[in-house]
Amino acid sequence: MEIEIWSDIVCPFCYLGKRELENALAGFEHADDITISWRSFELDPSIEPVVEGSLVDKIAAKYGMPAEQAEQSQRQIAARAESLGLTFNWQQARFGNTFDAHRLVHLAAELGLQQEAYERLLRAYFTEGVAVGNKAELQRLGEEIGLPADRVRSLLASDEYAEQVRADEQRAAKLRIQGVPFFLFDGRFAVSGAQPQEVFEAALQKAWDAHRPDQLIDIGGSGEACGPDGC
Repeated sequence: MEIEIWSDIVCPFCYLGKRELENALAGFEHADDITISWRSFELDPSIEPVVEGSLVDKIAAKYGMPAEQAEQSQRQIAARAESLGLTFNWQQARFGNTFDAHRLVHLAAELGLQQEAYERLLRAYFTEGVAVGNKAELQRLGEEIGLPADRVRSLLASDEYAEQVRADEQRAAKLRIQGVPFFLFDGRFAVSGAQPQEVFEAALQKAWDAHRPDQLIDIGGSGEACGPDGC
């Protein structure tokens, strides 16, 4: 059974949702028969590769909120991340365009390293303060993941996998996905947002027990997610 996940690398709820799903899979008896496929979704396709200034200032300016409110939201996200064994160093996060990072994930998928690539990119951005819109950093991370240096270099110097990124985003639009993370189980059952582990456990069992009818059923409610109106 396949689980497709629409996500952006700079979306904190995507990192939280990923870990909640993984925790649910750890206790799922059919976990070895589950395939996870990452689908591209850009929260801000128009943004420059690397944005100068702090993440808090960017969020406050974009959504018209006081800096104190923006900072408090990041502290709350960081606290939840810590409860899941993750570290969100929001003070040093370097926000920017993720299009090239998504292309790198598609290359990794072709070479059987998609899961490693997505986890590494998330950790680089959220924990290490890496600017994932910087091509030199993507080259380094790609090689660290195990991708051939020449393939990464060729990718970053071209528009390779641009069509695949756009195809993911167009499919998201057809599915009316307006925020991420968005999890699609077996092509039918949808879970929206960074739901708690128990929701993913229920979704896994329900999807596993079902066949593959045509109808899309949302069984996840509305969890915390990142969308055009913010995180």
